[in-house]
Amino acid sequence: MTALAALIRRDVNVALRVGGGALIGVLFFLTVVVLMPFAVGPDLALLKKLGPAILWLGALLSSLLTLDRLFTADHDDGSLDLIVMSRTPLELACAAKALAHWLAAGLPLVAATPVLGLLLNLDGAATGAVALTLLAGTPALTFTGMIGAALAVVLRRGGLLLSVLVLPLSIPVLIFGVAASNAALSGPSPFGTPFSILCALSLASLVIGPFAAAASLRHGLD
Repeated sequence: MTALAALIRRDVNVALRVGGGALIGVLFFLTVVVLMPFAVGPDLALLKKLGPAILWLGALLSSLLTLDRLFTADHDDGSLDLIVMSRTPLELACAAKALAHWLAAGLPLVAATPVLGLLLNLDGAATGAVALTLLAGTPALTFTGMIGAALAVVLRRGGLLLSVLVLPLSIPVLIFGVAASNAALSGPSPFGTPFSILCALSLASLVIGPFAAAASLRHGLD
């Protein structure tokens, strides 16, 4: 547990460092949300209706933008080989790295949602609901994206390959995240059903993601 805590602390510090990548995701999220009102136009009712989808799409793209740094830096400096050969189970190490990535790149997106929701004409209750769905759903984006990040490192292909691998796995999270947000915003649809499915997707990715990523790293680095 001490080794895992040190790994989490080290990855968070690296990500928050200048050029570490965490700030890039937040700035991209801010850019998407700021530009959307200009694209939609002055229709405040339409902007409010599209607000949850815009926030979720921005969070998805921001998460995808920073996923390539999950294993690439460790692979370049040799740290990944030490992690694979250490006595700590590789599955737990992958889970720790994904948790550190979410703390540095995913949690700031959730924290910024209530403020950015004002730009989309969302009231306090609506932005709170969207932030709650992002809090429940962004771990799924990170832990499923970890699988694509591991494959991209193993195959020594990043960028487009990572997007192609991760986007299909992220679509269910996006669907139920937007559905839960819209249910909280409009009222007639039950909020609990899509939100429960969203939480289930995060829990399933928490279990499957580290094992799949560890298997990919073991097979590719042997």
